[in-house]
Amino acid sequence: MSQDSPITLTLDRGLQVLRAFRADCTPLTDAELSQRTGLSRAAIQRLASTLLHLGYLRRAGGGTRFELASGVFGIGQAWLDADPIARAATPLIQALADKMGAAVALAVPDQLDMLTIAYGSAACVESPRRGVGTLAPMESTAIGHAWLWGLPEYERRRYLLRLLEAAGVQAQTLRKAIESAFDDLREWGVCTSQEAFEHGIYGAVALPLRAGQWRMPMALGVTTVVSPPGIEAMRARVVPALSQVARELTVLLADIRVGPPGH
Repeated sequence: MSQDSPITLTLDRGLQVLRAFRADCTPLTDAELSQRTGLSRAAIQRLASTLLHLGYLRRAGGGTRFELASGVFGIGQAWLDADPIARAATPLIQALADKMGAAVALAVPDQLDMLTIAYGSAACVESPRRGVGTLAPMESTAIGHAWLWGLPEYERRRYLLRLLEAAGVQAQTLRKAIESAFDDLREWGVCTSQEAFEHGIYGAVALPLRAGQWRMPMALGVTTVVSPPGIEAMRARVVPALSQVARELTVLLADIRVGPPGH
């Protein structure tokens, strides 16, 4: 082991703790953080103490649960201010959100989650306000399934193996759900799902796209309250506008030099 390996490992574990928090903003105990990260409670307690001191975590209501603190948002805002995709895509995405009376997200992968990098939400409707920087599970969301579908086949298989391994005893159920989404994408060019968020049921429609000089895979999704006659009618209403914005984004972002991490 090299001299700097322990420092690198500690940093990686600290980032795992921060990534354990999700879009619902629910404060977490050390036991819940341990369950989400796979780290021991003793390790969580040491890491949380450091993250508290550095201003990346705080105690929710002065109790025993942890929540993200302003240090995280400062880093996120710095990234957002510098990101050319967010700056260019947000006006189009907000226009689509206003037109559909919905929430619209452009997302890329972050390990086995989907990270929202541009976002818009209509003020006139109740819809999930996840916002830029929030994570959604790749395995169970329309935007995650759409992104998977947009990958080259060999890379898609690699991600599917990782997702199925992480699913454990639910792997077979997950496989069927993803295959059903892929069937929709073959037939319609989009996939749909129903997702629970903040005590509401929402319908999501998403499609894959590629953007930038390196043709980076992304996914674009619309989420809105499901109302009668249901998600099929919502798909028929949303798909033409969603597809049009995806084409416009592909053109708009064509010259941006952006690629996967490390590029």
